[in-house]
Amino acid sequence: MLFNVNVISTVILAGSVAAIPFRVLPPQSKRDVNPALVPSFGWESGVNPDGTGNCDGAVNGTNGKPILVPCQCPPNSTFFLANLNKNVAAGFVTTNPTVKLSFPTDNSTASQLARLNAAAVTLQNLEGPGVGCPISSTTFSAQGKAIGAETSTNGSSSATTPLMSTAASSTPIPSSFVSAIVPSTNTSVSPTDEQIAALAPPLGWQAGINPDGTGNCDGAVNGTNGEPILIPCQCPPDQTHYIANLTANIRAGHVILNPTVQLTFPTDNSTASQNARLNAAAVTIQNLNGAGKGCPIVATTFSAQQKAINAESTS
Repeated sequence: MLFNVNVISTVILAGSVAAIPFRVLPPQSKRDVNPALVPSFGWESGVNPDGTGNCDGAVNGTNGKPILVPCQCPPNSTFFLANLNKNVAAGFVTTNPTVKLSFPTDNSTASQLARLNAAAVTLQNLEGPGVGCPISSTTFSAQGKAIGAETSTNGSSSATTPLMSTAASSTPIPSSFVSAIVPSTNTSVSPTDEQIAALAPPLGWQAGINPDGTGNCDGAVNGTNGEPILIPCQCPPDQTHYIANLTANIRAGHVILNPTVQLTFPTDNSTASQNARLNAAAVTIQNLNGAGKGCPIVATTFSAQQKAINAESTS
């Protein structure tokens, strides 16, 4: 079962997702964003609970049925807005500092997508790196498509420079909905096919583990209940398919099936470059079959790999 995401592009977690407890944030001292400009969830929590902590999400899977999300997703608007305000004031996701964001206030296509990106990465990292609510608990993907369609209809884009620039090399793994205005910073020589194959982050998991008979299997990450988060049984993809897609995306400098998602694949061993390679791998598997149509990050050990890289850099 494939489901509808980073990234916008960066765009999405599929299958059952573990429940995440939400904590109360302290009041913010800096100027808050205009609530009228905050993208709406377009969905409410607690729809059609299945008795195991999962409820219907806002997006249907390829089987025509709603993708399951934690029943508390999306979060209440007060909690979400407090998190968004905190992140915008910082210029990055405070629970996952490698994720940069901006919240421009004009009505250009780029600014509307930047606000969607800010909302998406806030949602996905509410309690820590990649620990939050999936994009499929909202209509963010549909909103992104509508914005892009309107731009195409008008014949041109009124894209403007974001208020805060972001380096593609610092984009973290959990972000499946990355701003279309993030520029590529890959000015180095393109890696060879051999380098890509050797440096591609390992998926760290295999498809088809412990199928439940409904198209879902155990993922590589446990939820807060200690049980594996369910993923589509065909996830992650086989190594050949993964490397072929990753190579094609690296050559293009963006995700071919979701062109607004920029990526880089530097070949040195710096922390930023290792995270950039993880990001390239993550957005590749999340968009294998189109924008936001692929495998969730929890079908891999990417998040654990990122934590290990960052821990090593601080030791």
